[in-house]
Amino acid sequence: MSDIKVRAKLDGTETVVKCLISHPMENGLRKDAKTGELVPAHFIEEVVCKWKGEVVLTASWSGGVSKNPYLSFKFLGGAAGDPVEITWKDNLGQSQSETAPIS
Repeated sequence: MSDIKVRAKLDGTETVVKCLISHPMENGLRKDAKTGELVPAHFIEEVVCKWKGEVVLTASWSGGVSKNPYLSFKFLGGAAGDPVEITWKDNLGQSQSETAPIS
């Protein structure tokens, strides 16, 4: 099961994509309240959105993005039933993908 929730909806000639990504997004500067030790950096570095295999968005992120980030954007084109895929990769080499049809 993916930690990405994706919705894509056709709005005239545009497709509106909204997604919520479950991720800790630690910047490496916060101290653990119990130990006082720095919490290691763990954040998403890249988010890619594809529509029918074509890249429509690439976002480069860093530790400045909040925990469980929400992303919303639009692109021209798309039709009901077309697949929209969101993929993220983080600084620890982890990644996830989720695909949803345009409604």
